[in-house]
Order: sequence, then structure tokens, then C-alpha cells
Amino acid sequence: MTFFPSRAVALNLFGFEVHWYGLLYLLGFLIAAVLLPRLQTYRKLTVHRDVWFSLLSWSVVGVIAGGRLGYVLFYEPQFFAANPSQIFAVWQGGMAFHGGLIGVIIVLWFWSRSNKIPLLVLGDIVVIPVAIGLALGRFGNFLNQELYGTVTSLPWGMSFPGAEGFRHPIQLYAVGKDLLIAAVCFWYLRLTREQKHRWGCTAAAFLILYGVGRFLLEYLREQQYPLTDIAGIVLTRGQLLTLPLLFAGLGICLWNRLKTFTGRAKN
Repeated sequence: MTFFPSRAVALNLFGFEVHWYGLLYLLGFLIAAVLLPRLQTYRKLTVHRDVWFSLLSWSVVGVIAGGRLGYVLFYEPQFFAANPSQIFAVWQGGMAFHGGLIGVIIVLWFWSRSNKIPLLVLGDIVVIPVAIGLALGRFGNFLNQELYGTVTSLPWGMSFPGAEGFRHPIQLYAVGKDLLIAAVCFWYLRLTREQKHRWGCTAAAFLILYGVGRFLLEYLREQQYPLTDIAGIVLTRGQLLTLPLLFAGLGICLWNRLKTFTGRAKN
């Protein structure tokens, strides 16, 4: 047994490597298992703890399958088209947040239908542990010394293996962003506890805040993929994939507002 054999590996047990990234993912799901039964009271749900655990179990599948397929389709389609057997080599790295989010949304949609819970109401609860899990994932990126930022002269700039000069520790910026999103969403979840016409807006707030935060941080991130020019506007791959999240959040807010206005007009 060897503790901390490398920066990326937390434990080597009889030749089996336990990576920090995997441990942080596990911690994220454990936090979700503790929070979900408590957060549901803010939306007047009474789902049994075992049922929440079934959602988390399927969410693991959604994160891994969606995250891997998202990486394959969004970032390296040519490589995997030429090497299809590598699609299943998850242990070699290569996951995409946007793909993982799609996988989780699909799981939530099926689970909400089978348990007769509106998807957006479920989303109000789930986005808080999701934001915490994202923060843990970005901290894993920091431990692995990957996904660093551009060169900076600021006093907190850090050196990373294989990168020249001091760089923005953008992974830590993202940790702060995601924890702030979790705090804001929790505050808004509690604020709207008795305001049913605002149920679903917490999920929208998550999408908007994450979309804006990710979009801005992309300007400080070292880019590994070609930029995209849309009508003279140059976007990174991350910005391009994040825009639908931002528009979805704004769309939910608009739909909720129109529904509330229509309901009041009828009364």
C-alpha cells in the first residue's frame, strides 16, 4: 500500500491506483446523498432516502456515459472515429462537463416521470449538490495540474508542469464560482419555498449563473482546441457549448414569467 504515489494518484493498493479525481467524484455523490433528502423539504417533497439513492446511482451512469460521449463528440470526434475502441478507455481520461450534464438531465427526466415529480421542481433541488460536485471536480483538475489558465503577472500566478511562465489558477477560480453558485441557489431555494409560481427558477438560476461564469472564465483558460468564428464573434469551444445552457436558463425564466402572468390574467 502506497499513499500519494503521484500527484494524480491518492493511493496505490496492491497495484490498483485510486485517483484523487475518482475520490472527489465519490465525495460529491456522498454529499448529494446527504443533501437531497434535506433540500426536498423546500419543495414540499417527501421522497424516501432509498429512492433518492436510486436517482444518484443512475446519475453516476449518466455522468460517466454522457461525459465520455460528450468528450468524444464535442472535442475529439476525428480521433475516436479512427480509433473507436478508445471510446471505452475512460481510465485514460477525457470527460466533458456538457456531455455529463446532458446525461444527468436525461436521467432526471426519466426519474421525474416515474416518480411523478415535475422536472423543474426536481431541478431546483438537484442543482445545489451538482454545483458542489462541479467544484470538487475542478479541484481535482487543480490536483492533477491540468486545465490551467493563460500567462499572468498577478501575484497569485502559479507554475504548472509543461507550461511556460506563471499561469492563472483557473481551476481554483472555477471552484470559487461553483461554490458561489451553490450558495446563491440554496438561498433562492429557501426564499421561494412558499412561492410556487417561482418553482423551477432555482434550476434556471443555476443554468444562467454557470453559463455566464463559464463563458467569462474561458477568456483566461489556455485553449487546446481551435476557436470558432460566428459572424465575426470568436468563441472558444467551451463558450460555444455553454451558450445553450445560458439560453435554456433564460427561456425557463421567461416561460415561468409568462405562465404567472397568464394565470393572474385569468383570475
